[in-house]
Amino acid sequence: MAFLPSRLTLALAAALFATAAAAQADKPLRIVVPFAAGGSQDVIARYLGSKISVKLGFPVIVDNRAGAGGIVAADYVAKSTDGATLLMATGGAITVAPHLQKLPYDPRRDLQSVALVADTPMTLAVRSDSPYKTLADLLKEARRTPGRISYASTGNGSVSHLTGALLAQASGTELLHVPYRGAAPALTDLLGGQVSMIVTSAASIDPMVESGKARVLGTFSKERLSELGHPPTVNDASGLKGMDVPVWVGLMGPTHTPPERLEKIVSALIEACRLPETKEQFARIGAVNTCGGKAEMEKVVAQDDARWEKVIRTGGIKVE
Repeated sequence: MAFLPSRLTLALAAALFATAAAAQADKPLRIVVPFAAGGSQDVIARYLGSKISVKLGFPVIVDNRAGAGGIVAADYVAKSTDGATLLMATGGAITVAPHLQKLPYDPRRDLQSVALVADTPMTLAVRSDSPYKTLADLLKEARRTPGRISYASTGNGSVSHLTGALLAQASGTELLHVPYRGAAPALTDLLGGQVSMIVTSAASIDPMVESGKARVLGTFSKERLSELGHPPTVNDASGLKGMDVPVWVGLMGPTHTPPERLEKIVSALIEACRLPETKEQFARIGAVNTCGGKAEMEKVVAQDDARWEKVIRTGGIKVE
């Protein structure tokens, strides 16, 4: 005769399950940022963390795990099993790296989209005394002298590099890519005349624009950016299509994270994003508020993945 659990046994089991679920629901949320403290993603994570912790009723911890362009952090989150760890993700480790190298995780299999947070747009800028007054001027010269117009990026295989490659491919020009280890040395050489232009974030170029040392010829965004003085978008300045390239920031988590917990986090996040001060806070660091839920995040990630796969394949881009 098969053993049948008593009502008391079932009641105890249900009580234990409810207790465990409640304990997990109250567990502090850990947001892993793939870059050092002080950067745009870190500022966004700490700001939103402080807002949603009040709504959720439990602490939000920001954990900075820099390294390998975000791969270290993405791998850590992909392997997390506590149901309370999320990644403040960017394209580098999610939609770029899979097409350039073998990874210890699979972004499609091991991670799921949770919420879209922000866009940190790329720009194309020149020195203030550059002979190129418009992007059209620059592209015209690039077509006349293939390989002579150079652009600085923040590293080989970075979104900065790939955005410049996208422009070259779309415009039918041959631009000379000069990779640097970050924005600071790239900007130094731009101002020194070693490179013709730079593709970098709005946040990186903003101080140079304010000081009158650099001019933005175009932004890889859908709309003009007021903080940079409303320069034209690359779409408008070049006459090309598909040059609005979101450098997205969003939350991702392990695929096994309980959906009911994620729903509460997304609800609190979107509520925080609707605060007037959030747009202002994001603008200070060169970010645009694009907050949305799981579906919005999935769409952006899918489009980004297809875009960079094509750019990398077409350009034969490799990293060593």
